[in-house]
Amino acid sequence: MSPRERQEQWEREYLAPWASKAAESRGRARPEPPDPVRTVFQRDRDRILHSKAFRRLKHKTQVFLDPEADHFRTRLTHTLEVAQIARTIARALRLNEDLTEAIALAHDLGHPPFGHAGEEALDQVYREFVPDAGFRHYEQSLRVVEALEQHGGEIGLNLTWEVRDGIAHHSKGRADLADPSTARAATLEGKAVRIADRVAYINHDIDDAIRAGIITQADLPADCIEALGRTHSERIATMVIDIVQHSEGKPEVDMSPAVSEITDRLKEFLFEHVYWNPHKGATELAKAQGVVRELFRLYMASPEKMTGRMDLREVEIPVRAQAVCDFIAGMTDRYAVSRFVRYFLPRGMGEQEGE
Repeated sequence: MSPRERQEQWEREYLAPWASKAAESRGRARPEPPDPVRTVFQRDRDRILHSKAFRRLKHKTQVFLDPEADHFRTRLTHTLEVAQIARTIARALRLNEDLTEAIALAHDLGHPPFGHAGEEALDQVYREFVPDAGFRHYEQSLRVVEALEQHGGEIGLNLTWEVRDGIAHHSKGRADLADPSTARAATLEGKAVRIADRVAYINHDIDDAIRAGIITQADLPADCIEALGRTHSERIATMVIDIVQHSEGKPEVDMSPAVSEITDRLKEFLFEHVYWNPHKGATELAKAQGVVRELFRLYMASPEKMTGRMDLREVEIPVRAQAVCDFIAGMTDRYAVSRFVRYFLPRGMGEQEGE
């Protein structure tokens, strides 16, 4: 047996009956010969980890815009926290950890600069040119791995169906965890990432908001804290243990109704007191939204500034708008600001080295 075959055999013998098995994957759009060492899900994880889009996450906002302090989360550290929580859940429930990790690492690859504020601005300005279109980061994440990144000289990373399905169905927006209107992944591993994403961002956004002075520990709903724990680690542990205990021995990954309701209340608290709160950082996020909108309009009028390709002037508006959307969504915060400085500020104002 090769190392890959040993791992596939181990999965068949040890993983839960409802877990995804690498040897039973629905495969790739372009068939590839098997790797002697890695399973298909391990290969997917590695391709995502080595992608350019993954590296750019380190300079993309999570909630707080390009913070000067070193301890605030970025989109990259958020992704790593989601992967850690999801893998803990997967291991406890005997699900496929490699598939879980691959989905988690890729779930936000399509997130634009400036966090959810940037996503909102990109969606709005995209609709100015293509009213029936719009931008959703989970759809863009799938587009990144299918059409924008390259592997082995081919377009797209050619990931397995299971990973792509998990990427496409990880997002809940503001919906509650139990809301039946939100689409779910076909695999339990994808469902584990979906719920781990909520566990991660609720807890680390509380931590960052307290660090930023936007809220205090005393502002948090007292009954929620009493039920989940007073510290960041206690709350994560309570949620993860509840998920495992509620799901163990069943083909599901979910919280108990009681903990799910408390989690949703904390999510609503964050929307009201942090994400939509007119704090000092909100003013900067409004400026960041202006950067996204103005860059989009600029590149639509002068696409050669974006790619150097004059031929984009000749294509239909929806095709050009998709190219502009891809370009801006891939930007880091600092790159977007540098482009805005270059094209909208007079020479000598805000110039950066190398401009």
